[in-house]
Amino acid sequence: MSLTGVRLQEVARTTAGALPGVSRGRPFTESLDVYKVGGKVFLVVTDDPDELIVTVKADPDHGDALRRRYASVTPGRYLDKEHWVSVGAGDGITAELVEDLVDESYRLVRESLPRTRRPGGG
Repeated sequence: MSLTGVRLQEVARTTAGALPGVSRGRPFTESLDVYKVGGKVFLVVTDDPDELIVTVKADPDHGDALRRRYASVTPGRYLDKEHWVSVGAGDGITAELVEDLVDESYRLVRESLPRTRRPGGG
């Protein structure tokens, strides 16, 4: 079952908040809820009622596949268009998909950190 925009954002926030070493803040603007691991962004939740999206890091090939498969997945808003995708409510966007995308974004960013800055070490 597809999600509403509000539910999509709730799932993304809950998933991100449960991951180790995550910090949350609004360093850019009050309308962007930013989640970081090791000081690097892995999730942006847009608090604009007219644009209920989340933006996550994605491998470029996976991001291309997602954009082809889902009409509500677009190049990342606010960030590098090659390595980030924005996800809004739409056909096929499920809680499981959002959880997977947030987990994958976290993993990609965590792995890019020096080992000493990774939550849980190594």
